Amino acid sequence: MANQRDAVKKGKEEAIFTAALSAIKEKGFHKARMSDIAARAGISYGLVYHYFLSKEDLFDALLNRWWEGLFTLMSGIKKSPEPLREKLARIIHYFLDTYQKEPELVTIFITEISRSTSNLTPDRLENFKTFMSSTEQVIQEGQDKGMLRTDFKARYLTYIFLGALETFVSTMVLADQQIKGNAQKNRIAESILEVFLNGAKQQGI
Repeated sequence: MANQRDAVKKGKEEAIFTAALSAIKEKGFHKARMSDIAARAGISYGLVYHYFLSKEDLFDALLNRWWEGLFTLMSGIKKSPEPLREKLARIIHYFLDTYQKEPELVTIFITEISRSTSNLTPDRLENFKTFMSSTEQVIQEGQDKGMLRTDFKARYLTYIFLGALETFVSTMVLADQQIKGNAQKNRIAESILEVFLNGAKQQGI
């Protein structure tokens, strides 16, 4: 019986998530209303508040899907003995894979958080800082092992790497250009890697 209740709850939450992604992508966070989301989810207005206390609470639940996956990835990368190139490739592919599978989630992340200061609360900003710090550790490791040049601070190289990745994905989002398949996705990842590593590579390697 408990399993059945859990399944029903999860189904309702998924319906709300899907509806919220659609409504926020179409109208923007501030113009999307909980009543819009309820209607799209096919459930009562009051039931939405049974699962989420407010629109902000629902919005953070959506964003946490992005951050939880990314933080799990970064935790694994920091422990992994794999080469620097593979570690950076895994970060790039997280962005591209998610955009390929859940374009609305990435669109909302880019338009409502990454490129919008009005929605960047202290807690949301802290997630950015955590991700930046984790990436900087990967870059610092590359410098320590002689793979990346050391005449630039690891923090600056981190900004360059993530800036290139975010700009590329943002351009695709704003142009409403979808990833057409794995071959295209792999070419995009390889191009970002090549441009970054060739510029940041330690001389003589």
